[in-house]
Amino acid sequence: MKKALVIFLTLLSVKLVAQDQYTKGMQKAFDLWESQKPTEAANLFERIAVAEDDNWLPYYYVAQINTFGSFGITDEKQLKQQLGKAKEFLDIAKRLSPDNPELLVQEAMINTAWMAYDGATYGPTLAAKNTQLYAKAQALSPENPRVVFTKAEWDMGSARYFGKDITPYCKDVTRALELFATFKSDIAFYPSWGKKRAEEVAAQCKTE
Repeated sequence: MKKALVIFLTLLSVKLVAQDQYTKGMQKAFDLWESQKPTEAANLFERIAVAEDDNWLPYYYVAQINTFGSFGITDEKQLKQQLGKAKEFLDIAKRLSPDNPELLVQEAMINTAWMAYDGATYGPTLAAKNTQLYAKAQALSPENPRVVFTKAEWDMGSARYFGKDITPYCKDVTRALELFATFKSDIAFYPSWGKKRAEEVAAQCKTE
């Protein structure tokens, strides 16, 4: 009995140390990101992902940083490398956490980055794919503010492209802002981005 207790306490101690290292590593990565050092942050998230190979979050953040940084890139080779890495890490995250609405939104963002680079080439196939991704994310998590907002912004972009009124989607942006104020997750480092952008889009709604 005593031996079993010692083994249990030892395993518990190892687990707590590992969790502490994970927490410190993730926080440091976020600090680097907030300090305008996305490359260093992505590299650290990648190292954490190797150590935490059953946790989708560090893989998600590697994908997200590479996706965010791809908007505005005009060199196709660089874009392929960056979005390719984003997709690679996203695919691993999806295997670890199937039917995860945050990952569906992230996949749609990768597609959007390709369309932003060359809409004529990538739009015909990826636009329909994004519509499906947002619909699935909404079905899985209708109260998730990032799902509600990113779908609304996607719908607004589509409406503008076809010369239609964006007003019907402004109410969804308002709803997303309400959800941002109440949505919580018990998972440490769960995605929380989007509120600032939603506020910007809400302001645009008042001027268009």
